[in-house]
Amino acid sequence: MTKTMSIRMDRENYEFLTEITKQERSDLSKAVRDLVTRGRVLLAVERYKKGDASLGKAAQLAGLSVGQMMTLLAEFGVESRIEKDDYLEGLKNLAKAW
Repeated sequence: MTKTMSIRMDRENYEFLTEITKQERSDLSKAVRDLVTRGRVLLAVERYKKGDASLGKAAQLAGLSVGQMMTLLAEFGVESRIEKDDYLEGLKNLAKAW
């Protein structure tokens, strides 16, 4: 379900969004949605990197699966904070589930 909202922004940001919509031949609403999605991802990466979010929490924040988040973190060059024992335990649990 989508929600409609109204926002206020300064002229510089509005002009930036307008230019993005022209370049991408899109509309203003789509540009805002895309930037919010990208912002969620960036926020999740930053929080994980600083240790303020676990892998699962970062994935949830970004709106991604844990596997997708792991791939994204690798693309950003963020080292995993998962310890070897935690990884091996996860593999055992996965084997049990299958």
